[in-house]
Amino acid sequence: MRHLRYLRYLREIKNDTMKKYAIIVAGGTGSRMNSTIPKQFLLLNGKPVLYYSIDAFLRAYDDLEIILVLPEEHVAAGQEVIDAFFDYDRIQITIGGRTRFHSVQNGLQLVTEENIVFVHDAVRCLVSVDLIHRCGAVATETGSAIPVVDCMNSVRIITDAGNEALDRTMVKLVQTPQTFHSKILIPAFNIDYKDKFTDEATVVEAYGLKLQLVEGEENNIKITRPMDLIMAEYLLGASRPKPQGGKQ
Repeated sequence: MRHLRYLRYLREIKNDTMKKYAIIVAGGTGSRMNSTIPKQFLLLNGKPVLYYSIDAFLRAYDDLEIILVLPEEHVAAGQEVIDAFFDYDRIQITIGGRTRFHSVQNGLQLVTEENIVFVHDAVRCLVSVDLIHRCGAVATETGSAIPVVDCMNSVRIITDAGNEALDRTMVKLVQTPQTFHSKILIPAFNIDYKDKFTDEATVVEAYGLKLQLVEGEENNIKITRPMDLIMAEYLLGASRPKPQGGKQ
């Protein structure tokens, strides 16, 4: 019932003039990277991982503003990235919380008008402008857009009796940016925190709303381990236009 009410609301408003925010969550550490440097600040082709995520969203929409969520101890490092590469007028920084849920909740406090909100992992630094646009368009139409990709591996689930196979064609791997109308996301994040809230989709679902899935991108990887950084360097190089004449 709540979902139908939101759909009726979305049909009534003028979506073409709606403002856009991207909440970029950068609360990671370097523990699984075997580094003392938080992974969002590791260098990728000479620039911090965080740079690429911010750059993609700023290029996607001229009217989009970024809310960068950082642990308090890393705010200065985040400010250095902004000062070095970006126009600060379109970027705000806020302090993260003890979980992802609380970090996004803090970011939403800076959203002051009805708009489309993208929530993105800072370390998914290969996100494309095309994926951002597709998520924005679907969320504008339906209220939500969750990018997913097919599961290519065999999957088993642990049961009381041991374990059993799942049909992998029924399994989707979730990515970001998870995108919502603010009239959906803000009230959803007013509910009490639960340990099962691993992303924004689980919060909105617990609030009682259906989710719209969109096709994600295989290259939209999450930098978690050292091999991911090597893969990201390769993918960045492969995506660069070749010089005229085909010379490298």
